[in-house]
Amino acid sequence: MTQLDILTELQRNKVLESLGKGKRVSGRAFDEYRKIEVLTNVSENANGSARIRLGKTDVIAGTKFGIGEPYPDTPDEGSISVGAEMTPLASPLNEVGPPSPTEVELSRVVDRCIRESHCVDVSSLCLVPGEKVLSLFIDIYALNDDGNLLDASSMASLVALNQTRLPKVEDGKIMYGEYDGKMLALANQPLLITTIKASNTLLSDVDLGEEKAQFARFSFGSTEKGIITAFQKAGSGSFSAKELEQSIETGLKNAKSLRKTLKV
Repeated sequence: MTQLDILTELQRNKVLESLGKGKRVSGRAFDEYRKIEVLTNVSENANGSARIRLGKTDVIAGTKFGIGEPYPDTPDEGSISVGAEMTPLASPLNEVGPPSPTEVELSRVVDRCIRESHCVDVSSLCLVPGEKVLSLFIDIYALNDDGNLLDASSMASLVALNQTRLPKVEDGKIMYGEYDGKMLALANQPLLITTIKASNTLLSDVDLGEEKAQFARFSFGSTEKGIITAFQKAGSGSFSAKELEQSIETGLKNAKSLRKTLKV
Protein backbone atom coordinates (compact mmCIF):
# COMPACT_ATOMS: atom_id res chain seq x y z
CA MET A 1 0.00 0.00 0.00
CA THR A 2 1.39 3.38 -1.05
CA GLN A 3 1.44 6.52 1.06
CA LEU A 4 -1.35 7.92 -1.12
CA ASP A 5 -3.45 4.81 -0.54
CA ILE A 6 -2.99 5.15 3.21
CA LEU A 7 -3.99 8.83 3.16
CA THR A 8 -7.06 8.02 1.05
CA GLU A 9 -8.13 5.29 3.46
CA LEU A 10 -7.70 7.63 6.44
CA GLN A 11 -9.80 10.28 4.71
CA ARG A 12 -12.48 7.73 3.89
CA ASN A 13 -12.63 6.44 7.47
CA LYS A 14 -12.84 9.98 8.86
CA VAL A 15 -15.74 10.82 6.54
CA LEU A 16 -17.66 7.64 7.40
CA GLU A 17 -17.06 8.14 11.12
CA SER A 18 -18.40 11.69 10.92
CA LEU A 19 -21.45 10.64 8.88
CA GLY A 20 -22.13 7.95 11.47
CA LYS A 21 -22.52 10.81 13.95
CA GLY A 22 -24.94 12.61 11.62
CA LYS A 23 -22.65 15.34 10.33
CA ARG A 24 -20.09 16.16 7.63
CA VAL A 25 -16.43 16.66 8.40
CA SER A 26 -16.66 20.19 6.96
CA GLY A 27 -19.68 21.03 9.08
CA ARG A 28 -21.78 21.81 6.01
CA ALA A 29 -25.39 20.70 5.76
CA PHE A 30 -25.88 17.53 3.71
CA ASP A 31 -27.39 19.52 0.81
CA GLU A 32 -25.07 22.54 1.05
CA TYR A 33 -22.62 23.60 -1.66
CA ARG A 34 -19.21 25.07 -0.98
CA LYS A 35 -18.39 28.72 -1.70
CA ILE A 36 -18.40 29.45 -5.44
CA GLU A 37 -16.17 31.99 -7.19
CA VAL A 38 -16.93 32.86 -10.82
CA LEU A 39 -14.45 34.49 -13.20
CA THR A 40 -15.22 35.23 -16.86
CA ASN A 41 -13.11 36.05 -19.92
CA VAL A 42 -10.09 34.23 -18.52
CA SER A 43 -8.73 33.40 -21.99
CA GLU A 44 -8.09 35.98 -24.71
CA ASN A 45 -8.04 33.35 -27.45
CA ALA A 46 -11.28 31.58 -26.59
CA ASN A 47 -14.65 32.66 -27.98
CA GLY A 48 -15.94 32.38 -24.42
CA SER A 49 -14.31 31.30 -21.19
CA ALA A 50 -14.94 30.95 -17.48
CA ARG A 51 -13.20 29.78 -14.35
CA ILE A 52 -15.07 28.23 -11.45
CA ARG A 53 -13.67 27.74 -7.98
CA LEU A 54 -15.96 25.44 -6.03
CA GLY A 55 -14.33 25.31 -2.63
CA LYS A 56 -10.80 24.16 -3.52
CA THR A 57 -11.92 22.53 -6.78
CA ASP A 58 -10.73 24.73 -9.64
CA VAL A 59 -11.88 24.38 -13.26
CA ILE A 60 -11.52 26.41 -16.48
CA ALA A 61 -13.78 25.97 -19.52
CA GLY A 62 -13.34 27.62 -22.90
CA THR A 63 -15.28 27.58 -26.17
CA LYS A 64 -13.88 27.66 -29.69
CA PHE A 65 -15.28 27.24 -33.19
CA GLY A 66 -13.93 25.30 -36.13
CA ILE A 67 -15.24 24.62 -39.63
CA GLY A 68 -15.93 21.12 -40.88
CA GLU A 69 -18.27 18.97 -42.90
CA PRO A 70 -21.68 18.09 -41.45
CA TYR A 71 -22.63 14.53 -40.60
CA PRO A 72 -24.37 12.76 -43.50
CA ASP A 73 -27.62 12.33 -41.56
CA THR A 74 -27.70 16.01 -40.45
CA PRO A 75 -26.44 17.95 -43.50
CA ASP A 76 -27.82 21.29 -42.26
CA GLU A 77 -26.59 21.12 -38.65
CA GLY A 78 -23.34 22.05 -36.95
CA SER A 79 -21.94 20.06 -34.04
CA ILE A 80 -20.99 20.32 -30.37
CA SER A 81 -18.07 18.51 -28.76
CA VAL A 82 -16.92 18.54 -25.14
CA GLY A 83 -13.41 17.53 -24.09
CA ALA A 84 -11.94 17.35 -20.60
CA GLU A 85 -8.38 17.24 -19.35
CA MET A 86 -7.46 16.57 -15.74
CA THR A 87 -4.01 18.12 -15.62
CA PRO A 88 -1.24 16.70 -13.40
CA LEU A 89 -1.56 19.98 -11.47
CA ALA A 90 -5.03 18.91 -10.36
CA SER A 91 -4.10 15.65 -8.66
CA PRO A 92 -1.06 13.39 -8.11
CA LEU A 93 -3.13 10.63 -9.74
CA ASN A 94 -3.29 12.45 -13.10
CA GLU A 95 -0.75 11.74 -15.82
CA VAL A 96 0.07 13.22 -19.20
CA GLY A 97 -1.06 10.99 -22.04
CA PRO A 98 -4.21 9.56 -23.63
CA PRO A 99 -7.53 10.48 -21.96
CA SER A 100 -8.13 8.49 -18.80
CA PRO A 101 -11.48 6.78 -18.08
CA THR A 102 -12.23 9.57 -15.60
CA GLU A 103 -11.59 12.27 -18.23
CA VAL A 104 -13.74 10.43 -20.76
CA GLU A 105 -16.59 10.11 -18.26
CA LEU A 106 -16.30 13.78 -17.24
CA SER A 107 -16.48 15.01 -20.83
CA ARG A 108 -19.34 12.68 -21.79
CA VAL A 109 -21.55 13.50 -18.80
CA VAL A 110 -21.10 17.27 -19.24
CA ASP A 111 -21.60 16.87 -23.01
CA ARG A 112 -24.84 14.95 -22.50
CA CYS A 113 -26.20 17.60 -20.12
CA ILE A 114 -25.60 20.32 -22.72
CA ARG A 115 -26.45 18.39 -25.88
CA GLU A 116 -29.70 16.80 -24.67
CA SER A 117 -31.03 20.14 -23.43
CA HIS A 118 -30.87 21.46 -27.02
CA CYS A 119 -29.72 24.78 -25.61
CA VAL A 120 -27.71 25.45 -28.78
CA ASP A 121 -29.58 25.59 -32.08
CA VAL A 122 -27.14 23.52 -34.13
CA SER A 123 -29.00 24.41 -37.34
CA SER A 124 -27.83 28.00 -36.82
CA LEU A 125 -24.24 26.73 -37.12
CA CYS A 126 -24.78 25.64 -40.73
CA LEU A 127 -22.82 27.66 -43.30
CA VAL A 128 -23.44 25.70 -46.52
CA PRO A 129 -25.90 22.76 -46.23
CA GLY A 130 -24.16 19.48 -46.88
CA GLU A 131 -20.77 21.16 -47.18
CA LYS A 132 -19.66 23.41 -44.35
CA VAL A 133 -20.78 23.91 -40.78
CA LEU A 134 -19.42 25.44 -37.61
CA SER A 135 -18.28 23.00 -34.93
CA LEU A 136 -18.47 24.26 -31.35
CA PHE A 137 -15.78 22.87 -29.05
CA ILE A 138 -16.00 23.13 -25.28
CA ASP A 139 -12.69 22.37 -23.56
CA ILE A 140 -12.53 21.75 -19.81
CA TYR A 141 -9.32 21.88 -17.78
CA ALA A 142 -9.20 20.79 -14.15
CA LEU A 143 -6.59 22.82 -12.28
CA ASN A 144 -7.28 21.38 -8.84
CA ASP A 145 -9.42 18.39 -7.90
CA ASP A 146 -10.96 18.57 -4.45
CA GLY A 147 -14.12 16.70 -5.40
CA ASN A 148 -17.24 17.21 -7.53
CA LEU A 149 -15.48 17.99 -10.80
CA LEU A 150 -18.70 17.11 -12.63
CA ASP A 151 -20.73 20.01 -11.24
CA ALA A 152 -17.80 22.45 -11.34
CA SER A 153 -17.13 21.57 -15.00
CA SER A 154 -20.81 21.96 -15.86
CA MET A 155 -20.89 25.40 -14.22
CA ALA A 156 -17.74 26.54 -16.03
CA SER A 157 -19.05 25.25 -19.37
CA LEU A 158 -22.42 26.95 -18.95
CA VAL A 159 -20.89 30.31 -18.03
CA ALA A 160 -18.44 30.01 -20.93
CA LEU A 161 -21.30 29.29 -23.34
CA ASN A 162 -23.09 32.42 -22.14
CA GLN A 163 -19.91 34.41 -22.84
CA THR A 164 -19.38 32.94 -26.32
CA ARG A 165 -18.96 35.33 -29.24
CA LEU A 166 -19.74 34.10 -32.73
CA PRO A 167 -16.73 34.15 -35.06
CA LYS A 168 -16.43 36.22 -38.21
CA VAL A 169 -16.56 33.95 -41.27
CA GLU A 170 -15.39 35.07 -44.72
CA ASP A 171 -15.14 32.90 -47.85
CA GLY A 172 -15.87 29.81 -45.78
CA LYS A 173 -13.03 30.50 -43.34
CA ILE A 174 -13.00 31.68 -39.73
CA MET A 175 -11.20 34.98 -39.25
CA TYR A 176 -9.56 34.10 -35.95
CA GLY A 177 -9.46 36.97 -33.49
CA GLU A 178 -12.37 38.68 -35.25
CA TYR A 179 -16.05 38.46 -34.32
CA ASP A 180 -19.30 39.35 -36.04
CA GLY A 181 -20.65 41.20 -33.00
CA LYS A 182 -23.19 38.52 -32.09
CA MET A 183 -23.31 36.24 -29.07
CA LEU A 184 -24.19 32.56 -29.15
CA ALA A 185 -27.92 32.31 -28.36
CA LEU A 186 -28.95 29.74 -25.78
CA ALA A 187 -32.49 28.37 -25.66
CA ASN A 188 -32.08 27.34 -22.01
CA GLN A 189 -29.51 27.05 -19.23
CA PRO A 190 -28.60 23.37 -18.60
CA LEU A 191 -26.83 22.62 -15.35
CA LEU A 192 -25.53 19.36 -13.90
CA ILE A 193 -26.22 18.46 -10.26
CA THR A 194 -24.55 15.53 -8.51
CA THR A 195 -25.52 13.63 -5.36
CA ILE A 196 -23.47 10.86 -3.76
CA LYS A 197 -24.48 8.21 -1.30
CA ALA A 198 -22.11 7.35 1.54
CA SER A 199 -23.01 5.45 4.69
CA ASN A 200 -26.68 5.57 3.61
CA THR A 201 -26.49 9.38 3.57
CA LEU A 202 -27.14 11.58 0.54
CA LEU A 203 -24.62 14.39 0.09
CA SER A 204 -24.46 17.34 -2.31
CA ASP A 205 -21.20 18.84 -3.61
CA VAL A 206 -18.78 16.38 -2.04
CA ASP A 207 -15.15 17.23 -1.39
CA LEU A 208 -12.38 14.79 -2.24
CA GLY A 209 -12.52 12.95 1.08
CA GLU A 210 -16.27 12.39 0.78
CA GLU A 211 -15.83 11.35 -2.83
CA LYS A 212 -13.48 8.56 -1.73
CA ALA A 213 -16.16 7.31 0.66
CA GLN A 214 -18.99 7.24 -1.86
CA PHE A 215 -21.07 4.12 -2.35
CA ALA A 216 -22.92 5.40 -5.41
CA ARG A 217 -23.27 8.61 -7.44
CA PHE A 218 -26.22 10.14 -9.28
CA SER A 219 -25.96 13.13 -11.63
CA PHE A 220 -28.69 14.78 -13.63
CA GLY A 221 -28.93 17.76 -15.95
CA SER A 222 -31.85 20.16 -15.88
CA THR A 223 -32.96 23.45 -17.36
CA GLU A 224 -34.05 26.55 -15.47
CA LYS A 225 -37.64 25.37 -15.94
CA GLY A 226 -36.89 22.18 -14.04
CA ILE A 227 -36.95 19.93 -17.11
CA ILE A 228 -34.57 16.99 -16.66
CA THR A 229 -32.49 16.53 -19.79
CA ALA A 230 -30.02 13.79 -18.86
CA PHE A 231 -28.87 11.63 -15.97
CA GLN A 232 -26.19 9.12 -15.04
CA LYS A 233 -25.65 6.70 -12.19
CA ALA A 234 -22.15 5.52 -11.24
CA GLY A 235 -20.59 3.40 -8.53
CA SER A 236 -21.21 -0.14 -7.36
CA GLY A 237 -24.00 0.82 -4.95
CA SER A 238 -27.62 1.67 -5.61
CA PHE A 239 -30.27 4.29 -4.91
CA SER A 240 -33.82 3.50 -3.87
CA ALA A 241 -36.68 5.18 -5.70
CA LYS A 242 -37.21 7.41 -2.67
CA GLU A 243 -33.53 8.39 -2.60
CA LEU A 244 -33.62 9.29 -6.29
CA GLU A 245 -36.71 11.43 -5.74
CA GLN A 246 -34.97 13.18 -2.86
CA SER A 247 -31.81 13.68 -4.93
CA ILE A 248 -33.78 15.28 -7.76
CA GLU A 249 -35.86 17.47 -5.45
CA THR A 250 -32.76 18.71 -3.60
CA GLY A 251 -30.84 19.03 -6.86
CA LEU A 252 -33.47 21.23 -8.51
CA LYS A 253 -33.48 23.48 -5.45
CA ASN A 254 -29.69 23.75 -5.52
CA ALA A 255 -29.68 24.36 -9.29
CA LYS A 256 -31.99 27.33 -8.83
CA SER A 257 -29.66 28.83 -6.26
CA LEU A 258 -26.54 28.07 -8.33
CA ARG A 259 -27.95 29.83 -11.39
CA LYS A 260 -28.32 32.99 -9.32
CA THR A 261 -24.67 32.76 -8.30
CA LEU A 262 -23.59 32.06 -11.88
CA LYS A 263 -25.92 34.79 -13.18
CA VAL A 264 -27.32 32.57 -15.95
